[in-house]
Amino acid sequence: MITESEQKLYDVFDELGIEYTRYEHPPVYTVEEAQQYWKDIQGAHAKNLFLRNNKGNRHYLVVLEQSKSADLKDLSAKLASGKLSFASERRLQEHLGLDTGAVSPFGIINDDKKAVILVIDRALQKQDSVNFHPNVNTATVNLSFKDFEKFLKHSGNQVIYI
Repeated sequence: MITESEQKLYDVFDELGIEYTRYEHPPVYTVEEAQQYWKDIQGAHAKNLFLRNNKGNRHYLVVLEQSKSADLKDLSAKLASGKLSFASERRLQEHLGLDTGAVSPFGIINDDKKAVILVIDRALQKQDSVNFHPNVNTATVNLSFKDFEKFLKHSGNQVIYI
């Protein structure tokens, strides 16, 4: 069943002429849980971390190739952000309209203030296609990296590649 939040994303894809393939699966909350459902899906898979700076006035959605781990101290230095930590569920809902387990760069369609900065792993740029949750954790969407960049540009949020 496609939720209202998920349909909102597909409406944006249709508006932008973005082709995608949707794969349904049971709810997953971690990369480890999801891997069993990803084995037949082509393209790069990612982990998504919603972070905030120590003042709580800057929020970052970090999108990494799924096998990588994030060194928050190093990331803080690269972004000149001050100390970074994981943002609360309340902040995730407030800024991206997402629940834990459904964190995805597609959540920026709910960021009306364009306050969330996307930090994208450069390794993903080298991929033909990428996979993310479509704002729910019961499906995965595959699209070309070129179309993903089209979506990011349309969002109006700041994007940083590291």
